[in-house]
Amino acid sequence: MNPLDIIRKYYTLDSLAGQSLLIHSQLVRDKAQSLAIRHPEMDLDIPFIQEAAMLHDIGIFLTKAPDIGCFGEHPYICHGYLGADLLREEGLPRHALVCERHTGAGISLEMIKKNHLPLPQRDMLPVTLEEKLIAFADKFYSKTNLTREKKLGKIRVEMAFYGEETAARFEEWCELFL
Repeated sequence: MNPLDIIRKYYTLDSLAGQSLLIHSQLVRDKAQSLAIRHPEMDLDIPFIQEAAMLHDIGIFLTKAPDIGCFGEHPYICHGYLGADLLREEGLPRHALVCERHTGAGISLEMIKKNHLPLPQRDMLPVTLEEKLIAFADKFYSKTNLTREKKLGKIRVEMAFYGEETAARFEEWCELFL
């Protein structure tokens, strides 16, 4: 399976949305792959990580994010589960779980209910090591500033903004993957 074939179904690659998705996804893929290679003891599925990292944000075009060329009708926070729906239709249920579970440091059902988030009422937390690794690598890159990797301290501040649960999950991933 070539992730670019799927991306091309939904994006014009030279559009702002296409470039935002493609460059961001390549950076996340490279970071996740690099971390996976550093941890052979984890026996991670590197080909899957490469594919899923390229597809983790496939649903952004369905959201309102004009700064990255996306003019859909849904709030940006919905891009994960919307992308998961697309990948399930493509026959990629395992890749779909990465889409659904990567947003933030994952979103628990409790967080969805407490914050009245416009998301399906279910846990959207990374479960497998591959899901956690891609979600972790994703935190290092923004789609609005594609030129540099975020510093760990800045990511920690961002994660803390979303609450103790999110910050603690991110710290677990730091211990696991760094």
